[in-house]
Amino acid sequence: MPDVQITLNGDVRAVAAGTTVAELVEDDRSVVVARVNGELRDLDRVLADGDVVEPVAIDSPEGRAVLRHSTAHVLAQAVQELFPEARLGIGPPIEHGFYYDFDVATPFTPEDLKRLEKKMQEIVRAGQRFSRRVVTEDDARAELADEPYKLELIGLKAPTEDVMEVGGGELTIYDNVDARTGERCWGDLCRGPHLPTTRRIPAFRLTRSAAAYWRGSEKNPQLQRIYGTAWESREALQEHLELMAEAERRDHRRLGVELDLFSFPEEIGSGLAVFHPKGGVVRRVMEDYSLRRHEEAGYEFVNSPHITKEGLFETSGHLGWYANSMYPPMELDEGHKYYLKPMNCPFHILIYRSRGRSYRELPMRLFEFGTVYRYEKSGVVHGLTRVRGMTQDDAHIFCSKEQMGDELKNLLGFVLDLLRDYGLTDFYLELSTRDDSEKFVGAQEDWAEATEALRQAAEESGLDLVPDPGGAAFYGPKISVQTKDAIGRTWQMSTIQVDFQLPQRFDIEFQAADGTRQRPIMIHRALFGSIERFFGVLVEHYAGAFPPWLAPVQVVGIPVTDAHVPYLDDVAARLREHGVRVEVDASDDRMQKKIRTAQKQKVPFMLIAGDDDVARGAVSFRFRDGTQRNGVPVAEAVAEVVAAIRDRVQV
Repeated sequence: MPDVQITLNGDVRAVAAGTTVAELVEDDRSVVVARVNGELRDLDRVLADGDVVEPVAIDSPEGRAVLRHSTAHVLAQAVQELFPEARLGIGPPIEHGFYYDFDVATPFTPEDLKRLEKKMQEIVRAGQRFSRRVVTEDDARAELADEPYKLELIGLKAPTEDVMEVGGGELTIYDNVDARTGERCWGDLCRGPHLPTTRRIPAFRLTRSAAAYWRGSEKNPQLQRIYGTAWESREALQEHLELMAEAERRDHRRLGVELDLFSFPEEIGSGLAVFHPKGGVVRRVMEDYSLRRHEEAGYEFVNSPHITKEGLFETSGHLGWYANSMYPPMELDEGHKYYLKPMNCPFHILIYRSRGRSYRELPMRLFEFGTVYRYEKSGVVHGLTRVRGMTQDDAHIFCSKEQMGDELKNLLGFVLDLLRDYGLTDFYLELSTRDDSEKFVGAQEDWAEATEALRQAAEESGLDLVPDPGGAAFYGPKISVQTKDAIGRTWQMSTIQVDFQLPQRFDIEFQAADGTRQRPIMIHRALFGSIERFFGVLVEHYAGAFPPWLAPVQVVGIPVTDAHVPYLDDVAARLREHGVRVEVDASDDRMQKKIRTAQKQKVPFMLIAGDDDVARGAVSFRFRDGTQRNGVPVAEAVAEVVAAIRDRVQV
């Protein structure tokens, strides 16, 4: 048979007709799939003339996704072997792992997960082959007649956000085939691709189970979801498990209770937090510092109500594009429907529109700590990082087109500097643009101009810029600031959006220097995202050990005996003169217990006083890491505490 011409990693070469990708890359065992003509394909794909092939290694993001999707299939096979009555939901890869949903009579237990892991290991060792099979819709329905959720997916004909099983074009089933006999062991509706065999799964672990509604809707049946993780090596798996353990130790929900910062009373409702006195202190300090920095940067502080008549959100478009995330309206006797606000931007537009504006007033920078309400699904509500009631540090800048470029560059610099002040320093940027979806409104030329302005501002920052096609808001493109915390996890922080649409929808203008009426550009910006979410991120970033300037209690005075309490009360008074948040532990506990209590509460500084200290006008200066300096004069101790707080240093 004649050779065919293919391109491998940019090099053109001739291979025998019938050659598969696996044969082409057989010398590299790290390759698990390949991108052929831009599409991910299995290694048993037969190459055609003109194919462009890019091998994909197992330790790449795409390779890990395929590994995890294949491991999800092994999990589903194990579940149906041990629990034959289980009906299959979906099983996609996710960040750092995978999950699979099952309809079972009773929830899975930790003992069930151990049994399933053992069964999965048997399947992996058997080296079953993943085999792709094209089927007709009728054949698929007949074959999956006992799988109601799969039958529903067949009807979709297109992938959704969390559905890997179906895709455009061919309908396919992947079978797990016995390597020795060729017998089909199990199969699943799936668009693939997959690893060549189960033996190519190096390391995995099932992590937990939870309830989950089918396709994320509370109107659908509740299924049982099993989560797991899979990695390219046992070392990588172990590193990830250690990271997970550290993340659990840092979990802001647990620390919020231990440090008495906040809670979520059932009487109030899911996703609605109350901040306790210590949490309230941290929040106030965060807000006060942010407000001062905004005022220095030329922002004007405004305020708006929590509810509004529906007409405001009809004009803005939120009722058309955002209604599913809004609380239902309140029907009042006066004949109007009122909504809890999901965002602040329409209110700020009304402030701008309250009177005529001149070019001399631009750029106008309005800023608000505005509380908004969003009806998040119960399955995604998560501590402070996904809530239903939140306070945004929301800013809206009105400027001319000529000012837009410089304003964006200055705004991005302001955002990054302020985040650094809170201790976050590792950033990259994500540029979210529109696609062909009908959810986006406005002229293409406006979008192009706004996108280019954001791109230029991002590139001038010197940070890495990652594209996010289709991720824009319905009214305009945005830049998202992504940051890594102390243990390397990525969080989305600030967003900056350029909006040509809302100024048009509200018909706002300004008088230009030549006397004409012109339309301003509107820039949306939430620096923290929300106070609540940023608070939760900081708790986990610092593991609850806030830097001195943010700590709810900055100093605890610890007397050796009750006789030394008055002396430490005087020291505390001197600290309070400098605005230091200080307490004296006058409890009945012994001194060592008081030290342990202060350390558990992650207080930055402890000042200990006994007879010798009182006689010398000194204290023993103890840090929360356990180090201690004895005989420090009180004036020196006060000065050191005040300096640490003002310099915002980590201690």
